[in-house]
Amino acid sequence: MGTPVELRVGGQSYRVLASADEADLRRLADVVDQRLRSITQPGRQVSPQALVLAAIALAHDLEEEREARRAAEQRSRQMLSALLQRIDAVLDESPAPPSAGPADTADASAAALDQPSP
Repeated sequence: MGTPVELRVGGQSYRVLASADEADLRRLADVVDQRLRSITQPGRQVSPQALVLAAIALAHDLEEEREARRAAEQRSRQMLSALLQRIDAVLDESPAPPSAGPADTADASAAALDQPSP
């Protein structure tokens, strides 16, 4: 699992075992503690209800971020699709360059060899 890490949230110490990096755990505990302090009046004891409210608020933030990411991904897909359609339209309108097939290349090489050098 991992080594035990002691975290402080809401004035309480919690000993946790996790596979996450200790620095990450401390950073996340600080995020939870900051949210908890933002909803708890100064000088008041942190209640279990406040912990639940902080968890719900953080879960709400996560859901909003996920939805924003999904919307950005959808917009990106739509923009890319429109761009590809525009590129395809331009390519369809432009004449194709003359292709030099293998026979044409061989003839051109032979003709170049027949030319006298200056």
